[in-house]
Amino acid sequence: MTSTIPRLQIAHIRKAYPGVLANDDINLAVAPGEIHAVLGENGAGKSTLMKIIFGTVKPDAGEIFWNGELAHISSPHVARQLGIAMVFQHFSLFDTLTVAENIALGLASDVSMAELVTQIRQTGEKYGLELEPHRHVHTLSVGERQRVEIVRALLTKPQLLILDEPTSVLTPQAVDRLFVTLRKLAAEGCSILYISHKLDEIRALCHSATVMRGGRVTGICDPRQETSAGLSRMMIGDELVRLQRERNPDSMRSERKLHLNRLCLPKAHLFATELKDIECEVRAGEIVGIAGVSGNGQQELLAALSGEDRRAAPNMVMLAGRAAGQLAPNPRRALGLGLVPEERLGRGAVPTLDLASNMLLSHQKAPYVKRGMIDFAYARKSAASIIERFKVKAGGPGALAKSLSGGNLQKFIVGRELERKPSVFIVAQPTWGVDVGAAAQIHAEILALKLEGCAVLIISEELDELFALCDRLHVIAKGRLSPSIAIEQATREQVGLWMSGLWQDTAEAAHA
Repeated sequence: MTSTIPRLQIAHIRKAYPGVLANDDINLAVAPGEIHAVLGENGAGKSTLMKIIFGTVKPDAGEIFWNGELAHISSPHVARQLGIAMVFQHFSLFDTLTVAENIALGLASDVSMAELVTQIRQTGEKYGLELEPHRHVHTLSVGERQRVEIVRALLTKPQLLILDEPTSVLTPQAVDRLFVTLRKLAAEGCSILYISHKLDEIRALCHSATVMRGGRVTGICDPRQETSAGLSRMMIGDELVRLQRERNPDSMRSERKLHLNRLCLPKAHLFATELKDIECEVRAGEIVGIAGVSGNGQQELLAALSGEDRRAAPNMVMLAGRAAGQLAPNPRRALGLGLVPEERLGRGAVPTLDLASNMLLSHQKAPYVKRGMIDFAYARKSAASIIERFKVKAGGPGALAKSLSGGNLQKFIVGRELERKPSVFIVAQPTWGVDVGAAAQIHAEILALKLEGCAVLIISEELDELFALCDRLHVIAKGRLSPSIAIEQATREQVGLWMSGLWQDTAEAAHA
């Protein structure tokens, strides 16, 4: 960071949408070689600002300077020509194309496909982001799609790299490797804008941080000199709710609500992960977690649990004492199952429907449906109640699902499922891309559910989250599930090794 001319400087940026002032007089500067964090709650305006920098959104007012000269970034193509690359939280990939074909769309046309495939593999191996270039994107998990975005950005050799929640798909060891890479890029002069809700990461990695709240910059600091609690206060303007995880001493003797009995499933398609002898149980009043790097069978396991994939033998999935392996989703819900999928838009909610209508994805009986007729007034009332209880930033029950930020939509989906008062609650990536305030609220609701006697299964790639919530922990790797281990006995290093499939089925570790 020797140059006095900023790589990027934005001055007095303003952007308004109907009813929302997303960015209000934003000023920000990033020097060459600087790793600069942008912090803020969901809906604070971070994503809008990044989209303006990358040319996907046009500001209403303000100026952008690139290497000291006024720039008009009218499109992502212009941004890439300048040397700006971005990894979006919500991906910009074509489902029907392969990994290599998607990456080719963002690169120079003079690179042959064979050469590109080699570059993808080499980059993936170097940075711990392994990908199969010939695999179609529609077969990838959410985490694997994010890897495609990161590799595509790195292949452009950018002067400014914008990263939005980049580490949520990585093991602790891979995060360390990525940080080494980012520090090396910074040392070579690449500037990095880093958006993350993992405050410990920001304190360890970033040179400076801009804090946003309500569309405005509320502070600039050196995160290395701040505590995580201090950064949280700057973000949300209040103290976080402190989690109180209470272990139920009777949980091991309580009723077994969910039992995966040597669950085996062959690949549903060429690039799927085969599930092999999955053994897991969750009892009333306990929270069990499943950790793992994305693409190791989580997607297939969720499909088998939800009823989307019904190829398992009936007794391989036992729900409330009933053989449920071949039951459809609605009969499983009748047995008390509540489920939050990892893919919010598309599986968790219909993007083009309003929030009131999206309530009906989980509620298809009275009082929502009476004598075959939908009670839309009740659906609107219920949606409004969830919006208020979970502090969802939305324009009311009539707001379209696609208009919400990722974190606010996640709060709504969690609230919708909890409204059913499930006896078994399965949630995938409960707080992926959710700010610390919203994450604390979702965690508190999950812990309250446990105390009410619900059996909770969390599938997450956020180790901090699993350690904070769970009583027992499994790791999934290459379609196999490790023995469970009591959370008090687990370490991050051990779990990181288990993510590579390195575990021993010892009596000490097993807790079935």
